[in-house]
Amino acid sequence: MNEPDTTEVAAPARRRAGRDAPALFPGLVVVWAPQDPAALGAFVPAAPQGVLGRSADCRLLRQRPGVDAPAPALTSPHISRRHLLLGALSGGRLSVENAGRAALRLNGDRVAQGTVGPGDLVEIEGQMLLMCVQRPCPLPTPLDALALDARWGAPDACGLVGESPALWTLRGTLAFVAPRPGHVLVLGQSGSGKELVAGAVHRLSTRSARPFVARNAATIPNTLMDAELFGHARNYPNAGMPERAGLVGEADTGTLFLDEIGELPEALQAHLLRLMDAGEYQRLGEPRSRRADVRIIAATNRPREHLKADFLARFRHVIEVPPLRERREDLPLLVRHLLRKATQDDPRLFARFMDATPDGPEPRVSADLIEAILRHPLTLQVRELDALLWRALAQSLGDTVDLSPAEALPVEPAPPGTYTDPADVTPEALRAALAEHGGVQEKVWRGLGLQSRYVLRRLLKKYGIEG
Repeated sequence: MNEPDTTEVAAPARRRAGRDAPALFPGLVVVWAPQDPAALGAFVPAAPQGVLGRSADCRLLRQRPGVDAPAPALTSPHISRRHLLLGALSGGRLSVENAGRAALRLNGDRVAQGTVGPGDLVEIEGQMLLMCVQRPCPLPTPLDALALDARWGAPDACGLVGESPALWTLRGTLAFVAPRPGHVLVLGQSGSGKELVAGAVHRLSTRSARPFVARNAATIPNTLMDAELFGHARNYPNAGMPERAGLVGEADTGTLFLDEIGELPEALQAHLLRLMDAGEYQRLGEPRSRRADVRIIAATNRPREHLKADFLARFRHVIEVPPLRERREDLPLLVRHLLRKATQDDPRLFARFMDATPDGPEPRVSADLIEAILRHPLTLQVRELDALLWRALAQSLGDTVDLSPAEALPVEPAPPGTYTDPADVTPEALRAALAEHGGVQEKVWRGLGLQSRYVLRRLLKKYGIEG
Protein backbone atom coordinates (compact mmCIF):
# COMPACT_ATOMS: atom_id res chain seq x y z
CA MET A 1 0.00 0.00 0.00
CA ASN A 2 1.48 3.36 -0.98
CA GLU A 3 2.00 6.00 1.66
CA PRO A 4 0.27 9.38 1.18
CA ASP A 5 2.23 11.77 -1.02
CA THR A 6 2.02 14.99 0.96
CA THR A 7 3.71 16.98 -1.80
CA GLU A 8 0.69 16.65 -4.10
CA VAL A 9 -1.72 19.54 -4.35
CA ALA A 10 -5.38 18.53 -4.25
CA ALA A 11 -7.45 19.87 -7.10
CA PRO A 12 -10.98 19.00 -8.19
CA ALA A 13 -11.07 17.16 -11.51
CA ARG A 14 -12.94 18.72 -14.41
CA ARG A 15 -14.09 17.21 -17.66
CA ARG A 16 -14.40 19.55 -20.63
CA ALA A 17 -17.35 19.10 -22.98
CA GLY A 18 -17.96 22.43 -24.65
CA ARG A 19 -18.03 24.10 -21.26
CA ASP A 20 -16.60 22.97 -17.94
CA ALA A 21 -18.54 20.15 -16.30
CA PRO A 22 -19.14 20.30 -12.53
CA ALA A 23 -15.98 19.87 -10.47
CA LEU A 24 -15.47 16.34 -9.12
CA PHE A 25 -14.26 15.91 -5.55
CA PRO A 26 -12.84 12.72 -4.03
CA GLY A 27 -14.47 11.25 -0.96
CA LEU A 28 -15.98 8.16 0.63
CA VAL A 29 -19.50 6.74 0.42
CA VAL A 30 -20.83 4.54 3.23
CA VAL A 31 -21.71 1.11 1.79
CA TRP A 32 -22.07 -0.96 4.98
CA ALA A 33 -22.75 0.22 8.53
CA PRO A 34 -24.61 -2.32 10.70
CA GLN A 35 -24.58 -0.03 13.76
CA ASP A 36 -25.52 3.08 11.76
CA PRO A 37 -27.85 1.98 8.92
CA ALA A 38 -29.10 5.58 8.50
CA ALA A 39 -25.62 6.45 7.18
CA LEU A 40 -25.90 4.09 4.19
CA GLY A 41 -25.27 6.01 0.96
CA ALA A 42 -23.96 9.14 2.73
CA PHE A 43 -20.91 10.93 1.29
CA VAL A 44 -17.82 12.08 3.21
CA PRO A 45 -15.94 14.68 1.12
CA ALA A 46 -12.16 14.70 1.47
CA ALA A 47 -11.42 18.05 -0.19
CA PRO A 48 -9.31 19.65 1.02
CA GLN A 49 -9.40 17.83 4.39
CA GLY A 50 -12.08 15.57 5.81
CA VAL A 51 -12.79 13.54 8.91
CA LEU A 52 -15.02 10.57 9.63
CA GLY A 53 -16.12 9.92 13.17
CA ARG A 54 -18.67 10.78 15.84
CA SER A 55 -17.51 14.37 16.30
CA ALA A 56 -19.50 17.40 15.20
CA ASP A 57 -16.95 18.30 12.50
CA CYS A 58 -17.64 15.08 10.55
CA ARG A 59 -19.19 16.11 7.20
CA LEU A 60 -21.44 13.14 6.50
CA LEU A 61 -23.74 14.35 3.70
CA ARG A 62 -26.94 13.14 2.10
CA GLN A 63 -26.48 14.53 -1.39
CA ARG A 64 -29.33 15.40 -3.68
CA PRO A 65 -29.36 17.94 -6.54
CA GLY A 66 -28.59 21.36 -5.10
CA VAL A 67 -28.80 20.06 -1.52
CA ASP A 68 -26.06 18.74 0.75
CA ALA A 69 -28.05 17.84 3.86
CA PRO A 70 -26.24 16.47 6.93
CA ALA A 71 -26.80 12.77 7.55
CA PRO A 72 -27.63 11.56 11.08
CA ALA A 73 -24.60 11.51 13.35
CA LEU A 74 -22.76 8.23 13.79
CA THR A 75 -23.62 6.38 16.99
CA SER A 76 -21.46 3.24 17.04
CA PRO A 77 -19.39 3.29 20.26
CA HIS A 78 -16.59 1.49 18.41
CA ILE A 79 -16.06 4.42 16.04
CA SER A 80 -13.93 7.17 17.59
CA ARG A 81 -14.84 10.85 17.53
CA ARG A 82 -12.15 11.44 14.90
CA HIS A 83 -11.57 8.00 13.43
CA LEU A 84 -10.41 8.53 9.83
CA LEU A 85 -8.47 11.58 8.66
CA LEU A 86 -8.90 12.19 4.94
CA GLY A 87 -6.98 14.33 2.48
CA ALA A 88 -7.71 14.98 -1.20
CA LEU A 89 -4.92 14.17 -3.65
CA SER A 90 -4.74 14.54 -7.43
CA GLY A 91 -6.31 12.06 -9.85
CA GLY A 92 -9.33 11.42 -7.65
CA ARG A 93 -7.25 9.75 -4.95
CA LEU A 94 -7.32 10.50 -1.26
CA SER A 95 -5.12 9.79 1.73
CA VAL A 96 -6.58 7.88 4.67
CA GLU A 97 -5.07 7.83 8.17
CA ASN A 98 -6.42 5.87 11.11
CA ALA A 99 -6.80 7.90 14.30
CA GLY A 100 -9.29 5.60 16.03
CA ARG A 101 -9.30 2.46 18.14
CA ALA A 102 -10.79 0.03 15.58
CA ALA A 103 -8.32 -1.12 12.93
CA LEU A 104 -8.23 0.32 9.41
CA ARG A 105 -8.25 -1.86 6.30
CA LEU A 106 -7.64 -0.54 2.80
CA ASN A 107 -8.77 -3.07 0.17
CA GLY A 108 -8.59 -5.78 2.82
CA ASP A 109 -5.07 -5.01 4.09
CA ARG A 110 -4.70 -3.81 7.68
CA VAL A 111 -2.69 -0.55 7.65
CA ALA A 112 -2.23 2.62 9.70
CA GLN A 113 -2.47 4.91 6.68
CA GLY A 114 -2.38 4.82 2.90
CA THR A 115 -3.94 6.08 -0.32
CA VAL A 116 -6.97 4.91 -2.25
CA GLY A 117 -8.61 5.77 -5.58
CA PRO A 118 -12.10 5.49 -7.06
CA GLY A 119 -13.57 2.04 -6.47
CA ASP A 120 -11.22 1.13 -3.63
CA LEU A 121 -12.71 0.01 -0.30
CA VAL A 122 -11.94 1.44 3.14
CA GLU A 123 -13.04 -0.49 6.22
CA ILE A 124 -13.22 0.45 9.86
CA GLU A 125 -12.86 -3.16 10.92
CA GLY A 126 -16.19 -4.70 11.83
CA GLN A 127 -17.95 -1.33 11.97
CA MET A 128 -18.17 0.36 8.59
CA LEU A 129 -17.26 -0.19 4.94
CA LEU A 130 -16.77 2.77 2.61
CA MET A 131 -16.01 3.12 -1.09
CA CYS A 132 -13.81 5.80 -2.63
CA VAL A 133 -15.63 7.86 -5.29
CA GLN A 134 -15.40 11.11 -7.20
CA ARG A 135 -18.52 13.24 -7.39
CA PRO A 136 -19.73 16.84 -7.60
CA CYS A 137 -20.37 18.57 -4.29
CA PRO A 138 -23.14 19.67 -4.39
CA LEU A 139 -24.82 17.70 -7.16
CA PRO A 140 -25.88 19.86 -10.13
CA THR A 141 -29.51 20.98 -10.21
CA PRO A 142 -31.23 20.00 -13.49
CA LEU A 143 -33.39 22.30 -15.59
CA ASP A 144 -36.66 20.75 -14.41
CA ALA A 145 -37.54 20.39 -10.75
CA LEU A 146 -37.27 16.86 -9.37
CA ALA A 147 -39.53 15.22 -6.80
CA LEU A 148 -37.41 15.01 -3.65
CA ASP A 149 -40.11 13.68 -1.34
CA ALA A 150 -38.92 10.04 -1.30
CA ARG A 151 -37.21 8.97 1.92
CA TRP A 152 -33.44 8.77 1.68
CA GLY A 153 -32.39 5.51 0.05
CA ALA A 154 -35.98 4.36 -0.51
CA PRO A 155 -37.65 3.77 -3.90
CA ASP A 156 -38.99 6.97 -5.45
CA ALA A 157 -42.51 7.31 -6.85
CA CYS A 158 -41.37 5.57 -10.04
CA GLY A 159 -39.67 2.66 -8.24
CA LEU A 160 -36.08 3.78 -8.87
CA VAL A 161 -33.65 3.11 -6.00
CA GLY A 162 -30.40 5.00 -5.49
CA GLU A 163 -28.81 8.28 -4.47
CA SER A 164 -25.75 8.30 -6.76
CA PRO A 165 -25.04 11.19 -9.15
CA ALA A 166 -25.68 8.83 -12.09
CA LEU A 167 -29.18 8.00 -10.88
CA TRP A 168 -30.00 11.63 -10.11
CA THR A 169 -28.89 12.52 -13.63
CA LEU A 170 -31.33 9.88 -14.91
CA ARG A 171 -34.12 11.32 -12.75
CA GLY A 172 -33.35 14.78 -14.13
CA THR A 173 -33.59 13.46 -17.68
CA LEU A 174 -36.94 11.83 -16.86
CA ALA A 175 -38.26 15.07 -15.39
CA PHE A 176 -37.32 16.90 -18.59
CA VAL A 177 -38.50 14.34 -21.15
CA ALA A 178 -41.74 13.04 -19.60
CA PRO A 179 -43.97 16.15 -19.87
CA ARG A 180 -42.68 17.17 -23.31
CA PRO A 181 -44.00 15.80 -26.63
CA GLY A 182 -42.15 13.28 -28.74
CA HIS A 183 -41.43 9.57 -28.89
CA VAL A 184 -38.80 8.16 -26.54
CA LEU A 185 -36.05 5.57 -26.99
CA VAL A 186 -34.70 3.97 -23.81
CA LEU A 187 -31.23 2.39 -24.05
CA GLY A 188 -29.61 0.20 -21.43
CA GLN A 189 -28.22 -3.21 -20.61
CA SER A 190 -30.55 -6.12 -19.96
CA GLY A 191 -31.90 -5.90 -16.41
CA SER A 192 -30.83 -2.27 -15.86
CA GLY A 193 -34.40 -1.01 -15.37
CA LYS A 194 -35.54 0.10 -18.83
CA GLU A 195 -39.15 -0.93 -18.17
CA LEU A 196 -39.16 1.07 -14.92
CA VAL A 197 -37.89 4.08 -16.86
CA ALA A 198 -40.55 3.66 -19.55
CA GLY A 199 -43.23 3.48 -16.86
CA ALA A 200 -41.77 6.58 -15.23
CA VAL A 201 -41.97 8.55 -18.50
CA HIS A 202 -45.68 7.66 -18.74
CA ARG A 203 -46.36 8.33 -15.05
CA LEU A 204 -44.73 11.78 -15.17
CA SER A 205 -46.35 12.77 -18.47
CA THR A 206 -49.68 14.45 -19.24
CA ARG A 207 -50.88 11.00 -20.36
CA SER A 208 -50.54 9.43 -16.92
CA ALA A 209 -54.31 8.88 -16.54
CA ARG A 210 -54.54 7.30 -20.00
CA PRO A 211 -53.70 3.73 -21.11
CA PHE A 212 -50.18 2.33 -20.82
CA VAL A 213 -49.91 -0.66 -23.14
CA ALA A 214 -46.71 -2.73 -23.03
CA ARG A 215 -45.52 -5.50 -25.34
CA ASN A 216 -42.22 -7.24 -25.96
CA ALA A 217 -41.59 -6.62 -29.64
CA ALA A 218 -39.43 -9.76 -29.88
CA THR A 219 -42.53 -11.90 -29.23
CA ILE A 220 -44.49 -10.51 -32.20
CA PRO A 221 -44.32 -12.99 -35.10
CA ASN A 222 -43.11 -11.34 -38.30
CA THR A 223 -46.17 -12.49 -40.24
CA LEU A 224 -48.56 -11.08 -37.63
CA MET A 225 -46.87 -7.72 -37.08
CA ASP A 226 -49.60 -5.58 -38.66
CA ALA A 227 -52.41 -7.55 -37.03
CA GLU A 228 -50.81 -7.28 -33.58
CA LEU A 229 -50.03 -3.59 -33.89
CA PHE A 230 -52.93 -2.22 -35.91
CA GLY A 231 -55.68 -4.82 -35.47
CA HIS A 232 -58.19 -5.92 -38.08
CA ALA A 233 -61.77 -5.33 -39.16
CA ARG A 234 -64.68 -7.53 -38.18
CA ASN A 235 -64.99 -10.68 -40.32
CA TYR A 236 -61.34 -10.33 -41.43
CA PRO A 237 -59.64 -12.50 -42.53
CA ASN A 238 -62.44 -15.03 -41.94
CA ALA A 239 -66.18 -14.67 -41.44
CA GLY A 240 -67.14 -14.54 -37.78
CA MET A 241 -63.87 -13.01 -36.64
CA PRO A 242 -64.48 -10.22 -34.11
CA GLU A 243 -63.04 -6.75 -34.63
CA ARG A 244 -59.60 -6.30 -33.09
CA ALA A 245 -58.29 -2.91 -31.96
CA GLY A 246 -54.60 -3.90 -31.95
CA LEU A 247 -51.96 -2.46 -29.65
CA VAL A 248 -52.21 0.99 -31.23
CA GLY A 249 -55.98 1.13 -30.77
CA GLU A 250 -55.68 0.00 -27.15
CA ALA A 251 -53.05 2.68 -26.46
CA ASP A 252 -54.94 5.54 -28.20
CA THR A 253 -54.57 8.80 -26.17
CA GLY A 254 -51.94 7.05 -24.03
CA THR A 255 -48.55 5.35 -24.34
CA LEU A 256 -47.42 2.26 -26.25
CA PHE A 257 -44.28 0.69 -24.81
CA LEU A 258 -42.42 -1.68 -27.13
CA ASP A 259 -39.65 -3.50 -25.29
CA GLU A 260 -36.73 -5.20 -27.10
CA ILE A 261 -37.38 -3.06 -30.18
CA GLY A 262 -33.89 -3.88 -31.42
CA GLU A 263 -35.05 -7.46 -32.10
CA LEU A 264 -37.57 -6.19 -34.66
CA PRO A 265 -36.26 -6.63 -38.24
CA GLU A 266 -35.63 -3.38 -40.11
CA ALA A 267 -38.40 -4.17 -42.60
CA LEU A 268 -40.88 -4.31 -39.72
CA GLN A 269 -39.50 -1.17 -38.05
CA ALA A 270 -40.56 0.64 -41.22
CA HIS A 271 -44.21 -0.31 -40.52
CA LEU A 272 -44.20 2.14 -37.58
CA LEU A 273 -42.91 5.22 -39.43
CA ARG A 274 -46.26 6.61 -40.58
CA LEU A 275 -47.78 6.10 -37.16
CA MET A 276 -44.87 7.90 -35.48
CA ASP A 277 -44.97 10.80 -37.95
CA ALA A 278 -48.67 11.53 -38.24
CA GLY A 279 -50.49 9.06 -36.01
CA GLU A 280 -51.87 7.30 -39.10
CA TYR A 281 -52.32 3.56 -39.39
CA GLN A 282 -54.61 1.11 -41.15
CA ARG A 283 -56.35 -1.91 -39.73
CA LEU A 284 -56.24 -5.01 -41.84
CA GLY A 285 -59.41 -5.39 -43.89
CA GLU A 286 -60.37 -1.70 -43.71
CA PRO A 287 -60.22 0.58 -46.79
CA ARG A 288 -59.41 3.82 -44.94
CA SER A 289 -56.69 4.93 -42.56
CA ARG A 290 -57.31 5.68 -38.92
CA ARG A 291 -55.63 8.18 -36.63
CA ALA A 292 -54.37 7.54 -33.11
CA ASP A 293 -52.84 9.86 -30.54
CA VAL A 294 -50.12 7.54 -29.27
CA ARG A 295 -46.75 8.23 -27.73
CA ILE A 296 -44.30 5.42 -28.45
CA ILE A 297 -41.63 4.47 -25.93
CA ALA A 298 -39.23 1.83 -27.22
CA ALA A 299 -36.44 0.09 -25.34
CA THR A 300 -33.45 -1.96 -26.42
CA ASN A 301 -30.21 -3.33 -25.00
CA ARG A 302 -28.56 -3.04 -28.41
CA PRO A 303 -26.57 0.01 -29.62
CA ARG A 304 -28.78 2.64 -31.21
CA GLU A 305 -26.95 2.11 -34.52
CA HIS A 306 -28.60 -1.31 -34.69
CA LEU A 307 -31.92 0.40 -35.46
CA LYS A 308 -32.96 1.45 -38.96
CA ALA A 309 -31.71 5.03 -39.43
CA ASP A 310 -35.06 6.58 -40.40
CA PHE A 311 -36.76 4.71 -37.53
CA LEU A 312 -34.17 5.98 -35.03
CA ALA A 313 -34.70 9.53 -36.34
CA ARG A 314 -38.35 9.45 -35.22
CA PHE A 315 -37.33 9.35 -31.55
CA ARG A 316 -37.02 12.94 -30.35
CA HIS A 317 -35.74 11.86 -26.95
CA VAL A 318 -33.17 9.21 -26.02
CA ILE A 319 -32.73 8.14 -22.39
CA GLU A 320 -29.70 6.07 -21.43
CA VAL A 321 -30.11 3.98 -18.27
CA PRO A 322 -26.74 3.72 -16.47
CA PRO A 323 -25.47 0.19 -15.75
CA LEU A 324 -24.81 -0.78 -12.15
CA ARG A 325 -21.04 -0.50 -12.66
CA GLU A 326 -21.52 3.28 -13.10
CA ARG A 327 -23.41 3.59 -9.82
CA ARG A 328 -21.89 0.96 -7.56
CA GLU A 329 -22.49 3.11 -4.49
CA ASP A 330 -26.22 2.41 -5.01
CA LEU A 331 -25.74 -1.36 -4.68
CA PRO A 332 -26.11 -1.49 -0.85
CA LEU A 333 -29.35 0.51 -1.12
CA LEU A 334 -30.58 -1.93 -3.78
CA VAL A 335 -29.55 -4.85 -1.56
CA ARG A 336 -31.63 -3.43 1.30
CA HIS A 337 -34.60 -2.81 -1.00
CA LEU A 338 -34.51 -6.31 -2.54
CA LEU A 339 -34.13 -8.01 0.85
CA ARG A 340 -37.08 -6.04 2.20
CA LYS A 341 -39.16 -7.23 -0.75
CA ALA A 342 -37.95 -10.82 -0.32
CA THR A 343 -38.89 -10.97 3.37
CA GLN A 344 -42.01 -8.80 3.55
CA ASP A 345 -44.42 -11.72 3.02
CA ASP A 346 -42.28 -14.41 4.62
CA PRO A 347 -42.42 -14.24 8.46
CA ARG A 348 -39.67 -16.83 8.91
CA LEU A 349 -37.18 -14.99 6.70
CA PHE A 350 -38.16 -11.67 8.24
CA ALA A 351 -37.68 -12.90 11.82
CA ARG A 352 -34.31 -14.43 11.00
CA PHE A 353 -32.62 -11.70 8.95
CA MET A 354 -34.35 -8.37 9.61
CA ASP A 355 -34.21 -5.79 12.41
CA ALA A 356 -36.99 -3.30 13.04
CA THR A 357 -35.77 0.33 12.96
CA PRO A 358 -37.53 3.73 12.91
CA ASP A 359 -36.74 3.94 9.18
CA GLY A 360 -38.17 0.51 8.38
CA PRO A 361 -36.88 -3.08 8.37
CA GLU A 362 -33.10 -3.30 8.16
CA PRO A 363 -31.47 -6.51 6.90
CA ARG A 364 -28.46 -7.95 8.68
CA VAL A 365 -25.89 -8.35 5.90
CA SER A 366 -22.23 -9.32 6.17
CA ALA A 367 -19.48 -6.96 5.05
CA ASP A 368 -18.03 -9.80 2.97
CA LEU A 369 -21.25 -10.10 0.97
CA ILE A 370 -21.39 -6.35 0.30
CA GLU A 371 -17.73 -6.32 -0.73
CA ALA A 372 -18.27 -9.29 -3.05
CA ILE A 373 -21.27 -7.60 -4.68
CA LEU A 374 -19.32 -4.36 -5.15
CA ARG A 375 -16.51 -6.29 -6.86
CA HIS A 376 -18.74 -8.54 -8.98
CA PRO A 377 -19.38 -7.51 -12.63
CA LEU A 378 -23.19 -8.08 -12.34
CA THR A 379 -23.48 -8.36 -16.11
CA LEU A 380 -27.20 -9.14 -15.78
CA GLN A 381 -27.74 -6.07 -13.62
CA VAL A 382 -30.58 -6.05 -11.05
CA ARG A 383 -31.92 -9.48 -12.06
CA GLU A 384 -28.55 -11.06 -11.27
CA LEU A 385 -28.33 -9.18 -7.97
CA ASP A 386 -31.79 -10.38 -6.96
CA ALA A 387 -30.94 -14.02 -7.78
CA LEU A 388 -27.63 -13.71 -5.89
CA LEU A 389 -29.43 -12.46 -2.78
CA TRP A 390 -31.93 -15.32 -2.90
CA ARG A 391 -29.03 -17.78 -3.00
CA ALA A 392 -27.48 -15.99 -0.01
CA LEU A 393 -30.77 -16.24 1.91
CA ALA A 394 -30.87 -19.98 1.20
CA GLN A 395 -27.21 -20.58 2.17
CA SER A 396 -26.91 -18.39 5.27
CA LEU A 397 -26.63 -20.47 8.44
CA GLY A 398 -26.87 -17.73 11.06
CA ASP A 399 -28.94 -14.58 11.37
CA THR A 400 -26.88 -12.59 8.85
CA VAL A 401 -27.28 -12.74 5.07
CA ASP A 402 -24.02 -14.13 3.68
CA LEU A 403 -22.68 -16.41 0.96
CA SER A 404 -21.22 -19.82 1.65
CA PRO A 405 -17.44 -20.20 1.24
CA ALA A 406 -18.13 -22.43 -1.78
CA GLU A 407 -19.81 -19.59 -3.71
CA ALA A 408 -17.01 -17.21 -4.58
CA LEU A 409 -18.25 -14.52 -6.93
CA PRO A 410 -15.91 -13.67 -9.81
CA VAL A 411 -14.42 -10.19 -9.82
CA GLU A 412 -14.28 -10.18 -13.60
CA PRO A 413 -14.86 -12.75 -16.34
CA ALA A 414 -11.96 -15.14 -16.80
CA PRO A 415 -11.30 -18.29 -18.82
CA PRO A 416 -12.06 -21.58 -17.03
CA GLY A 417 -9.13 -22.98 -15.14
CA THR A 418 -7.38 -19.63 -14.73
CA TYR A 419 -7.72 -19.60 -10.93
CA THR A 420 -7.02 -22.03 -8.11
CA ASP A 421 -10.10 -23.85 -6.81
CA PRO A 422 -10.63 -22.61 -3.21
CA ALA A 423 -11.36 -26.20 -2.16
CA ASP A 424 -7.73 -27.08 -3.04
CA VAL A 425 -6.28 -24.54 -0.59
CA THR A 426 -5.57 -26.23 2.75
CA PRO A 427 -5.34 -24.41 6.11
CA GLU A 428 -1.62 -25.18 6.18
CA ALA A 429 -1.06 -23.64 2.73
CA LEU A 430 -3.05 -20.60 3.80
CA ARG A 431 -0.97 -20.08 6.96
CA ALA A 432 2.26 -20.55 4.98
CA ALA A 433 1.20 -17.94 2.40
CA LEU A 434 0.28 -15.47 5.15
CA ALA A 435 3.68 -15.94 6.77
CA GLU A 436 5.51 -15.66 3.44
CA HIS A 437 3.82 -12.36 2.53
CA GLY A 438 3.75 -10.83 6.00
CA GLY A 439 -0.04 -10.99 6.18
CA VAL A 440 -0.55 -8.61 3.22
CA GLN A 441 -3.77 -10.01 1.73
CA GLU A 442 -3.24 -8.47 -1.71
CA LYS A 443 -0.05 -10.54 -2.09
CA VAL A 444 -1.53 -13.64 -0.40
CA TRP A 445 -4.53 -14.14 -2.67
CA ARG A 446 -2.50 -13.43 -5.79
CA GLY A 447 0.28 -15.76 -4.61
CA LEU A 448 -2.19 -18.58 -4.00
CA GLY A 449 -3.77 -18.04 -7.43
CA LEU A 450 -7.19 -17.21 -6.00
CA GLN A 451 -9.73 -15.24 -7.97
CA SER A 452 -10.04 -12.28 -5.61
CA ARG A 453 -9.39 -10.92 -2.16
CA TYR A 454 -12.96 -11.85 -1.32
CA VAL A 455 -12.22 -15.56 -1.90
CA LEU A 456 -9.24 -15.31 0.46
CA ARG A 457 -11.31 -13.67 3.18
CA ARG A 458 -13.95 -16.39 2.86
CA LEU A 459 -11.26 -19.05 3.31
CA LEU A 460 -9.83 -17.25 6.35
CA LYS A 461 -13.29 -17.14 7.85
CA LYS A 462 -13.95 -20.78 6.99
CA TYR A 463 -10.77 -22.01 8.72
CA GLY A 464 -10.88 -19.51 11.60
CA ILE A 465 -7.52 -17.97 10.67
CA GLU A 466 -6.70 -14.36 11.54
CA GLY A 467 -5.81 -12.34 8.42
